[in-house]
Amino acid sequence: MLSVGCGSALGALLRYWLTTWWKRQQVDWPLVTLLINLTGALVLGILTGRLAATGSAMLFWGVGFLGGYTTLSTLNTEMIAMVDEHRWGSLVIYFVVSYVGGLLAAWLGMSI
Repeated sequence: MLSVGCGSALGALLRYWLTTWWKRQQVDWPLVTLLINLTGALVLGILTGRLAATGSAMLFWGVGFLGGYTTLSTLNTEMIAMVDEHRWGSLVIYFVVSYVGGLLAAWLGMSI
């Protein structure tokens, strides 16, 4: 449990730092969440595929760090905000790139 908790804390802190930095750029599109989730899927694919990580390495990096780093809840709340703002084009692009891109990133990571 300590391994998962420590990894999760580090991943969440990195996500917080990146998100805070992005908000200072004053760009009205959730690119940072997209990049966080895509890189998280890629790295998890590498961990499970190429590195075949198990045990404590998977608990710390896969479950902990990447679990704290990636964020499905933020992705979904950002999409709901796009619905509320009637930003349909942005919503469709964000949805497709996030979900299809995440699958492709995980597949690429597992294939490396």
